[in-house]
Amino acid sequence: MNRALPAVTLRVPTDEDAHLWHRLFDDPDVMEFFGGKSAELSVYEELTARQRRHDAELGFCLWSVLDDSGRVLGFTGAQPWPRDWGPTGEIEIGWRLGREHWGKGYVTAAARQTLERVRAAGVRSVVAMVDARNSRSIAVTRRLGMRLAETFTTPVRKAEAHCYRLDL
Repeated sequence: MNRALPAVTLRVPTDEDAHLWHRLFDDPDVMEFFGGKSAELSVYEELTARQRRHDAELGFCLWSVLDDSGRVLGFTGAQPWPRDWGPTGEIEIGWRLGREHWGKGYVTAAARQTLERVRAAGVRSVVAMVDARNSRSIAVTRRLGMRLAETFTTPVRKAEAHCYRLDL
């Protein structure tokens, strides 16, 4: 059964969004596949600043996801793969929402908008790197029509990561 996806808006993250993301992601469930613990506020301040640069230079970034009331739920978007292992040189799509917003279709709706925007910016393919145990994110990649392309072992945590790919 296909249910209607919720209305979402994507916008370039603001300085205030760094504080909102920090609060939303200060949850062991949210951070389970990102080392299990919350990041410092400074990490989100740097991340939102980098996303503003990406948007200005590339035409896409990790955008803040807003619901129909204008409330920030987390982020969804795309950026160049930021590490020296894995799909280097690729454009990665990704998402992270506050726990209370899971299971409502927000990520799928926002990720579909992301695909439209990166396609319009001239990107020909994207990847999504997902922890092999993260069944929720794997389900999103399937809803987007992505296919498993490669498997990596992360250098620090030694976790299995799946690289999903979609040609645009």
